[in-house]
Amino acid sequence: MRVLMLSKALVHGVYQRKCEEIAALGVDLTVAVPHTWREPRVGEQRLERQFTSGYRLEALPILFNGQHHAHVYPTLGRLMREVRPEVVHIDEEAFNPAAAHAMWLAVRAGARSCFFNWANIARSYPPPFSLFERYVYRHAAHAICGNQEAAAIVRAHGYGGPLSVVPQFGVDPALFALAPIPPAGAPFVVGYLGRLVPEKGVVDLVEALPLTPPHVRLRIIGDGPERAALLQRADDLGVGTRVDLRPLLPSAAVPGALLALSALALPSRTTPGWKEQFGRVLVEAMSCGVPVIGSSSGEIPHVVADAGLIVAEGDVLAWGAAITRLAHDARLCADLRVRGRQRALDHYTMAAVARATVDVYRAMVGRA
Repeated sequence: MRVLMLSKALVHGVYQRKCEEIAALGVDLTVAVPHTWREPRVGEQRLERQFTSGYRLEALPILFNGQHHAHVYPTLGRLMREVRPEVVHIDEEAFNPAAAHAMWLAVRAGARSCFFNWANIARSYPPPFSLFERYVYRHAAHAICGNQEAAAIVRAHGYGGPLSVVPQFGVDPALFALAPIPPAGAPFVVGYLGRLVPEKGVVDLVEALPLTPPHVRLRIIGDGPERAALLQRADDLGVGTRVDLRPLLPSAAVPGALLALSALALPSRTTPGWKEQFGRVLVEAMSCGVPVIGSSSGEIPHVVADAGLIVAEGDVLAWGAAITRLAHDARLCADLRVRGRQRALDHYTMAAVARATVDVYRAMVGRA
């Protein structure tokens, strides 16, 4: 089966492991990515060629780079004529012009196509985005949604075709391997990895730090507009020496950063325009056996289930209590270490996501 996948997310090398797993299942896979993607408020991510065995990874020019709702790949048609795919996997939301353009090319090529939807907040799109969405819905052979709320929204917007809920990416359990148990008496390091923007709620961790024992440290890894404000808030609260703020890491360095943590926190806050769609770093930490604490925003409670602690979003007192509980309870940490690793292995490996994705491809072409 010849498959062409279009995905700007696959500029991150660690995510390319899914492509190797898909190819290993007998798929003749070509993956099209931009040379670089400029994530708004975060910065530029250049293409990392890290896991590239068994499939073709092709970098394409991109117009309106960094604009989620406007970008397009002008030379995609040339690649599609060369590959002649049976299936086109459009790793974009249906209202996106890149998705509509890829769908139009796929229809012309006689290929069957699927799209991917993360959006978990219901909103109506003005023209031309509503027209793009309707066009993609009309011609899609399958929809893949990253969470249950996204699936419900796709249905509510009028898509009536086959649909599967499959995470966009999983983890490689060999890469995200079990962390060593921290030695007794070592500082308890709570970490956050991600964008430093208001909706991620990182300030809640800073404000909770004075409520925790003195041996608790906070390690923040990431970049974004809140960086200076977080450092200033820590100084104002008298905990600046307990906060370690580090720059954003390349994806290949994330496993090592997780292995150095005592716990991983994701304090996301729901806003009128955003709520947590998955929380991939939670799954990565769980695979490493690092205990996780997540807020109640969006999909986080469903991802974590009983393999971590859940805190009401925005509740600084509850964050302080949850961190303190882990810092004082080695038995609970050990239990969450086992639960997290097993949940990641059962539901969120790259191999599991690849199998579910290939099942979609086979259903699309009648080979299920």
